[in-house]
Amino acid sequence: MTETIAWWPLIGWVWMGILIGFVMGVALITLLAAGKQGELEQENLHLRWVRDSLKEEILRLEKPSKPKPRKRRKR
Repeated sequence: MTETIAWWPLIGWVWMGILIGFVMGVALITLLAAGKQGELEQENLHLRWVRDSLKEEILRLEKPSKPKPRKRRKR
């Protein structure tokens, strides 16, 4: 005679393992993504600063300079 295996407890343990694995995977991905997001925000702030600095430099260079003063005539 073959012994019957109780399938329901086995299926329950498999589902519990899948659920725990899913929760742990989501938590790990969240932690890794948070660090990457912080780095990207810092880079974004730096690039904005560079853009603003370059924009100021362009505006400064485009502004017309004062005309040269005329030489006085000798009498």
